[in-house]
Amino acid sequence: MNIKIKTALISVSDKSGLEKIVQSLKEYDVKIVSTGGTSRSISEMGAEVTDVSSITNFPEMMDGRVKTLHPNVHGGLLSKRDNNEHVQSQKDHGIEDIDLIIVNLYPFEETIKSQDNEEICIENIDIGGPAMLRSAAKNHKFVTVITDVNDYDKLITEMQQNDGSTTLEFRKQLASKTFSTTAYYDSLISNWFQRNSNEPSDQFSTAGKLSSTLRYGENPHQSANLYKSSLQQSGIPHATLLQGKELSYNNINDADAALQLIKEFDKEIPTVAIIKHANPCGVASGASLCEAYTKAFSCDTTSAFGGIVALNQIIDKDSAAEIIKIFTEVIIAPGITDEAKEIFESKSNLRILILPTLYEKIRSQNYKSIEGGILVQTNDSEETIKSDLKIVTQNKPSDHQIEDMLFAFKVCKHVKSNAIIYVKNKKTIGIGAGQMSRVDSAKIASQKNSEMDPSDENSLKDSVVASDAFFPFADGLLVTIESGAKAVIQPGGSVKDEEVIAAADEAGISMVFTGKRHFKH
Repeated sequence: MNIKIKTALISVSDKSGLEKIVQSLKEYDVKIVSTGGTSRSISEMGAEVTDVSSITNFPEMMDGRVKTLHPNVHGGLLSKRDNNEHVQSQKDHGIEDIDLIIVNLYPFEETIKSQDNEEICIENIDIGGPAMLRSAAKNHKFVTVITDVNDYDKLITEMQQNDGSTTLEFRKQLASKTFSTTAYYDSLISNWFQRNSNEPSDQFSTAGKLSSTLRYGENPHQSANLYKSSLQQSGIPHATLLQGKELSYNNINDADAALQLIKEFDKEIPTVAIIKHANPCGVASGASLCEAYTKAFSCDTTSAFGGIVALNQIIDKDSAAEIIKIFTEVIIAPGITDEAKEIFESKSNLRILILPTLYEKIRSQNYKSIEGGILVQTNDSEETIKSDLKIVTQNKPSDHQIEDMLFAFKVCKHVKSNAIIYVKNKKTIGIGAGQMSRVDSAKIASQKNSEMDPSDENSLKDSVVASDAFFPFADGLLVTIESGAKAVIQPGGSVKDEEVIAAADEAGISMVFTGKRHFKH
């Protein structure tokens, strides 16, 4: 069913493209009704415009909070024109049909990005706009609704093809988009109000805006999209792609894993993390970024091929020259020097992500889709410091060992459980991840170390070990002791803690408990 557009109501905060659509409506002799600043803009374009107050018989009031919330507006939007009772009510109350509504909402999203003034943010919550959009979308059988300036050309084409009318199919598509728009808008507001709350909401909502359609998901037969959060300006979706191909689903997932890991470390200490399949294969700190990268790379030179490299400082010439020696998928850093840019230009497919807000601290949540629902949890942002450590063995760790243990525990948080990490001199030298048995993880970490270039620096002798959860028995600990570890950091809390402590004492090693578990399933 085609509906002739005779009357249009326009109320927009974003006035881009407005003149084009107004001129098109003039060609079809469409009566234009408008509000406030939009009405003035249309009038300046030389088009005849009727102020909404002449329809409502009320002036705009309360600083513009009340202007379109009136039966003469919503009656014109919601009336079923094939319902005699509705038509009669319109006649009785002098309510005119509104065939087209063009509304975009107060810029709440832009406002919360630019400032923290709560009063100003609240004043940019649109009430009348969403109400009109929902009314029009509900009654799309008779009313066309436009909420996106990018749809102006589609409307113009539709009217040209249908002699000033729109088709039901067209109106239904726009109605669907409208409800998505208002749902997004409301979710954004809801999440903003919830931003500092520790209490769970009775309903779950999230606000994401389509950033890009990806070539495919984890595998070629899976489709995938990237949605960007509007409540924070940090994270991979907000990074600038300096060069290279578009990021894939797996690139983004791995890059996020690298970002979360590198943020664990003090930005004043040069640190590099190399990620493969969302697990670290090398992490190290050094006197320079170049040294840190070299140390991280040496942990697992095989797995580093085609990996993700995250650096916590501006990429300089020396570190760029080292990184470029092997194939790397993605590099993430807060900045880059001109000299480093020139070095990377020879590798046109190398993706470089620049994220100045790398260290921005935002309380956020993790979501996991499961069949029939969504799991929600806060980020694992707990940090372990020296004063948190409880020494449980007769042998006490040295200051140097404590530094290495804290380093190892930070890495451990970002390794798939069960996780065992060997560290020496703030450098991972063995990583065991994702095993059903902690014993197997310990063995794998030791095995990975055996594949490294033999040196005192890479030797497991005198290393420290981190475990993401307690040792349920002494067997896993014994594997690390046999490998040469002299100090262990673990959460503790097993019913077998005394047995594990006894094994450590017998071996003459030191062990500390953190009281914090870091499972990453």
